[in-house]
Amino acid sequence: MDGRWTARVAVTAGAAALLVLLVFAGLRSVVLLALGAAGLAVAAAGVWWVLSRRGPARALASLLVVLAPLAVLVLYVAAGLFWVVLAALGLWTLALSTGRAALTVGKRRADAPGTPATPPARPFLIMNPRSGGGKVGAGKLVEKAEALGARVALLDPAQPQDVAALARQAVDDGADLLGVAGGDGTQALVAGVAAEHGVPFMVIPAGTRNHFAMDLGLDRADPASALAALTDGVELRVDLGFIGVAAPGAEGRERVFVNNASFGAYAAVVQSPAYRDDKARTTLRMLPDLLTHHTGPRLAVRAQDLTLDAPQAVLVSNNPYGMGDPAGLGRRERLDTGALGVLGVTVDSAAQAAWMLRGRRGPGLVAGTAPEVVVDADTPVVEAGVDGEAIVLPTPVRCRIAPGALRVRLPRHRPGVRPTAPPMDWRRVRQLALTRGRAG
Repeated sequence: MDGRWTARVAVTAGAAALLVLLVFAGLRSVVLLALGAAGLAVAAAGVWWVLSRRGPARALASLLVVLAPLAVLVLYVAAGLFWVVLAALGLWTLALSTGRAALTVGKRRADAPGTPATPPARPFLIMNPRSGGGKVGAGKLVEKAEALGARVALLDPAQPQDVAALARQAVDDGADLLGVAGGDGTQALVAGVAAEHGVPFMVIPAGTRNHFAMDLGLDRADPASALAALTDGVELRVDLGFIGVAAPGAEGRERVFVNNASFGAYAAVVQSPAYRDDKARTTLRMLPDLLTHHTGPRLAVRAQDLTLDAPQAVLVSNNPYGMGDPAGLGRRERLDTGALGVLGVTVDSAAQAAWMLRGRRGPGLVAGTAPEVVVDADTPVVEAGVDGEAIVLPTPVRCRIAPGALRVRLPRHRPGVRPTAPPMDWRRVRQLALTRGRAG
């Protein structure tokens, strides 16, 4: 189905949802909509209170998140209109999903095929057996890689190693490809060495989240499939982010990031020693003070024409994230735009937390792009999370992008990058539905 007909389905389903309410509920439909909106608003406020309160207040807020929508449903059932609401919700869900699909049709693009690459003669791979809950061992990645001619260095969890130094030594010994089976933090360290020496880099998605692998279009469910790049690979050039002290001559002390560098609330959570063992509990314990400005430095951000004063959280990404989801995060369709993405978050109330659900249009979320971002603070040092790893840097901190700095070796056959769904825009959907001829 092309974009024109998908848009027509969306408009029809949306109109049908309203029609069901009007025909079967009459004037009560206004009350139904008001009750539903009120329930969502109360639940959103409850989420904010869960994040920004402790003790009994948090327990009561958690209860509110559950009970508010439940109370609305009970009222619908008592009024004998539950099936009406259910039908309207189903139609509205169809309208939203097909509407966003219609907008996405025009965005579909073929992944860059890459340049056919000669198989490496001396590939060197670093594998972390603890990453992703043991994906290296479960997938027999060491044995499969060695069978393809790669030399594998298996990290010892009991003896922390400098993976960047390990990669540099491998290049000095003649390695003509570097690869990592591990988390994004390890990927970034070795990618920096690969870029420094001009050798190709291979990603094996054996970590927990594998965001970099996802945005390269690799199959995260099958880490071993990435090893096909050793024998039937293509090469792409992608950008790299760099973070370091904003001072002349400090470039040599920069650190690479393949995904993002964060400051403020999230960075402070990552710094906690308890974060590695219990991420959820540590986050819930620390967020109240961070979100209500009780702790942490006051940040200031300069990024080309964009300035942010005292945001609670800042995310600087290697290429911008798609903005179709509520938090403004998700996938990056491209890693070669030559620009950093910048997101600043300021949430001071339950109302602003609810507005955040609207993504880019929310008053608490500011987004932009820039080739360079400077993050300053009212303290001599600032905590940062770089691809999920905790570091501390002197202020001010500079983030910059190096276009096309990394040669990435990928399997010729891979799932590819799905386009991100854009924010819902009913005006554009209606225009598309009225378009004559083939659209999308």
